[in-house]
Amino acid sequence: MFSRIFGKPKQEPNALTTLDKLNETLEMLEKKEKVLQKKASAEIEKAKEFTKAKNKRAAIQCLKRKRLYEQQIEQLGNFQLRIHDQMILLEGAKATTETVDALRSGAAAMKAMQKATNIDDVDKTMDEINEQTENMKLIQEALATPIGAAADFDEDELEAELEELEGAELEEQLLQPATTAPAAPIRVPAARVPQKQRTAEEDELAALQAEMAL
Repeated sequence: MFSRIFGKPKQEPNALTTLDKLNETLEMLEKKEKVLQKKASAEIEKAKEFTKAKNKRAAIQCLKRKRLYEQQIEQLGNFQLRIHDQMILLEGAKATTETVDALRSGAAAMKAMQKATNIDDVDKTMDEINEQTENMKLIQEALATPIGAAADFDEDELEAELEELEGAELEEQLLQPATTAPAAPIRVPAARVPQKQRTAEEDELAALQAEMAL
C-alpha cells in the first residue's frame, strides 16, 4: 500500500549495470552513424548523376540533404565522446570504491585481531612462559643433586685424597734410578781420494806425439 502511495524506493545504480547500459548506447550511436554516412554518400552520388543530367536544382537539393546528414553525424560523434568520458569516469570511480572497500576490510580484520589478542593477554602469556621456564630449571637442578650414599661424601676429603695420590706418584718417579742412554756412534767421513788431473805439459806432450806420428 505504501509503495502505491509513495512509490517504490529508488534503487542506487550499480556500476557494472551502468557500464553495460553505456556500452549499449554507444553501440546504438555507432550504428546510426554508419547509416547516416551511407545516406550522405548516396546523396553525393545522386548529385553527380543530376549534374550529368544538367539538373542543377535536383543536385543542389541532394547536397542540402547531405549536409543535414553530416550535421547529424557530427552530433552523434559528440554524443559518443560524452559517453566515452562518462565511462572513463565511472570506471575510475569504480576502481576507487573497490580500493576503499578493500582497505576498509583490512582495517576491520586488523581491529578484530587486536581485540582477540590484547596487551594484557600477551603479558599474561609471557609470565606463564617465564614461570614454566623457572620451574623446569628447578626440576633439572633437583635431578642433578646426588642422593643416597653419594650425598654423604665430603668433597674436601675427596680432594685431599686426590692430592695425596698425586704426591705419592711424584715421589715414586723421583726415587727411580737414572739410566744413561747409549752414546750414538760418531761417524768419521772418509777422506776423498784426489782425482788425477792432466797438466798442461801432458797435454802438450800428447800433441807432439800425435804430430810425430804423422
